[in-house]
Amino acid sequence: MSLYGSIRLAANSLRANQIALQVIGQNIANAQTPGYIREELLLSPAPTQRYGGLLLGLGVQVKGVIQRIDHFLEHRLRMAVSDRASGELQEYALVQLEGLLNELGDTDLSTALTRFFSSISEILNQPESISVRNLAVLQGETLCLHIRRLADRVEELRSHLNERVIALADDINRLTERIRTLNIQIAEMEGGDASSSDAVGLRDQRLIALEELAQIIDIRVEEQLSGGVTVYCGGLFLVSEGVQRPVEVRFQSSGGSALAFIHLQETDSPLETTAGQLAGLLKARDEILGGFLENLNQFARTLIFEFNRQYSQGQGLQGYSSLISFNPVSSVQTRLDQAGLPFPVQNGSFRVMVHHPATGQTRTTVIPVRLLPGAGATTLEGLAQELDAIDGIAARVTLDGRLEIRSESPDLVFAFAEDSSGVLASLGLNTFFQGDSASNIAVSPVVKSSPATFASSLGGIGADTELAARLAALFETPLPDQGSASLAVLYDRLVGQVAENSSVARAMAEAARVFEQTLRSQKLAISGVNLDEEAVRLIAFQRAFQASARYIGTLAELFNLLVNL
Repeated sequence: MSLYGSIRLAANSLRANQIALQVIGQNIANAQTPGYIREELLLSPAPTQRYGGLLLGLGVQVKGVIQRIDHFLEHRLRMAVSDRASGELQEYALVQLEGLLNELGDTDLSTALTRFFSSISEILNQPESISVRNLAVLQGETLCLHIRRLADRVEELRSHLNERVIALADDINRLTERIRTLNIQIAEMEGGDASSSDAVGLRDQRLIALEELAQIIDIRVEEQLSGGVTVYCGGLFLVSEGVQRPVEVRFQSSGGSALAFIHLQETDSPLETTAGQLAGLLKARDEILGGFLENLNQFARTLIFEFNRQYSQGQGLQGYSSLISFNPVSSVQTRLDQAGLPFPVQNGSFRVMVHHPATGQTRTTVIPVRLLPGAGATTLEGLAQELDAIDGIAARVTLDGRLEIRSESPDLVFAFAEDSSGVLASLGLNTFFQGDSASNIAVSPVVKSSPATFASSLGGIGADTELAARLAALFETPLPDQGSASLAVLYDRLVGQVAENSSVARAMAEAARVFEQTLRSQKLAISGVNLDEEAVRLIAFQRAFQASARYIGTLAELFNLLVNL
């Protein structure tokens, strides 16, 4: 090898060791930088040179500076991040729901239910006391307030999650635009196949953006030859190298609420995400909270109808001088079971009792309810005509489709009994509760204004307390329409399902957190900076640099010697 060849070898060595020291310094400087991937210097033997009959090496050459990264591990980590983000939001929703139920406190819904039915049993001990009946009415109002407040708060929580879904659209667009920009910058800096080095700083930023995006939606990332990446969500691509496809919010009406969903703007296709914050929010909003509201509404409907069906059979300490049904029909000339009433009506009959308090005389009339197809089926208009034909009372249909009944004499009152059709409970006549869901359940204003009308008797006005005994036991009474489950069982199912789902969600969220942390530890072992290892490399390359410098010094002496010959 010529002297010039030796100088070239020394220069290669000095350059390689200098770059190695710079890479080590970069790693040490970013040891605590979030998202930093350890850089690694790629070295290879320099090409050989023929010297006479010999082939002599020219030292070392630098092939490039790359990131020390396991791409498959990064893919698994992004999946774990998506699963954890989804699981934590579901856990959050269920924890909040448990807090709203507050089953361990003395102001929970189960306590209100117990107090309400217990207050009815007090009527058995003091049947003539209006104050005892008023207490039952007040406990009923408290129960309704608990149910409405629970429904309202769950709806507020759903609305909050819905707003977070809306905000995620902007976050997705911001991150995909950031990834698109970084794709272009990385491709320009790396020059495709022209460079064997990574644009490490830009790639670090892109990895951070990809992980942030993975927290929102589950993504699949494919790197292209140019250095850019294509990002998929389900079967839709959001970023392809220098192209970004934005998303936008679409609204769907559900139960009076406008629910937000995220669609791809270009095709109007919904994002098909199964993990990440978006999937967690949608499941928490629609399945967890939406499912609970559906179950709560069903419980409230069952409570309203089953209680009213029993209550409407009876009489209080005094009768009615006038009464208007609460639930209107959609058409006064349509058969009652098809007239849009909130509760079912069946073939049967009920009794109307016209009572003269001064004489104690009572006249009872049976009103049939016929729901067979064809002529003669009972409509609201027909029902009003049959009631109007009873001596002592008048009946008519109001303009808004309600049934109004009134006494024709101040000396007469009326009451109802033995309804086998369910029409009284369905219309909201002689009932305790009104409404048809958890959001509108309330105590009838009639019984609120006149607690003496609280129905407790089955044998006539003020005759006995047989109905009060049935109502007091209703909470534990098997209901045929509910598969023989009682109201107590239905409520226990409602609460138990929340507790069970919450326990499962906690376990799954914790498992997702542990798994993510395990993958992060594996990533740290591969891509993280170990200061002890860097210190060892620093010493090694420092000594190699010193040796290369000494070698150059020796060559310089030889060169001077040749010049001076």
